[in-house]
Amino acid sequence: MEAEKDIYILAIESSCDETAASVVKNGREVLSNVISTQIALHTLYGGVVPEIASRKHIEKINQVIEAALQEAGQKLRRMDAIAVTYGPGLVGALLVGVSAAKALSFATGIPLIGVHHIEGHISANYIEHAQLEPPYICLVVSGGHSHLTVVKDYGEYEIIGQTRDDAAGEAFDKVARAIGLGYPGGPKIDKVSREGNPDAIAFPRAKLADNAYDFSFSGLKSAVLNYLNGCRMKGEEICQADVAASFQKAVVEVLVEHSIHAVKEYGYDRFAIAGGVASNSALREAMSEACRRNGIDFYYPSPIYCTDNAAMIGVAGYYEYMKGVRSGLDLNAVPNLKLGTRGF
Repeated sequence: MEAEKDIYILAIESSCDETAASVVKNGREVLSNVISTQIALHTLYGGVVPEIASRKHIEKINQVIEAALQEAGQKLRRMDAIAVTYGPGLVGALLVGVSAAKALSFATGIPLIGVHHIEGHISANYIEHAQLEPPYICLVVSGGHSHLTVVKDYGEYEIIGQTRDDAAGEAFDKVARAIGLGYPGGPKIDKVSREGNPDAIAFPRAKLADNAYDFSFSGLKSAVLNYLNGCRMKGEEICQADVAASFQKAVVEVLVEHSIHAVKEYGYDRFAIAGGVASNSALREAMSEACRRNGIDFYYPSPIYCTDNAAMIGVAGYYEYMKGVRSGLDLNAVPNLKLGTRGF
């Protein structure tokens, strides 16, 4: 898909607890990627508080947009389109970004493009891997989603597997809280697991008979909680690092097994991961080794593009723009937006 002239996308992301803006050129070159994170604020409460997140987005949204344009050395009038996350996510948080994007579009006449948050995560892989093009299979693992997806084309997806209950990142957060690590759970479990024995505790791995690609992490989470309660009732010492490492190994093994099985069954030779949990070092190492053994090309974004950011939204928005997709000023936040659907 060759562009006749340079295409500049101003992208906005505010689906959860990061207020972000970015300028992306021709869908692959990130000129700026500004993120205002709220992690320290929500750590006080042990997780994201939606109302606080929304209020903080309102404070920061104009600042990050201005900073992104300045860092990119571009003027707003030079933008060919404004891309914004409109779902899924926290409805109040989404509305801040959507409202800002609509206001800019209305004031300038620049086309507006609503982008699916998960499509953004998948598209993050295009930033650093110029050779990666559809079709391929992508595993999206984050605090709210665990999707195994066939990327048929830019903007065209088929979900072949997903979680039946807790998302992988959600399980990380809940287990981290249970063993006293606090929020955010993913990075903290990743860090403390390096000091533990991943084979110390045999936690269960769920297998679902009716769909080999689906995930279930609630049973694993419950097993960890039961183990902790059992230790406390017996007065036995709990080794935080061993619990973290054993839990992490159980999650990683399930993700790797399902993913490699899907890539083989569908006959692809390329596989990518995306989402916040994709920055987990144990997952990257295990997936890299499994792909190497099976002759599969493995792609993953840098950690800065795994967590919520606007650069990935700009990339996804570029390919939507090139396909002629445009959103009206009636674009609204869709908190439960399904991957592969259009809410406008």
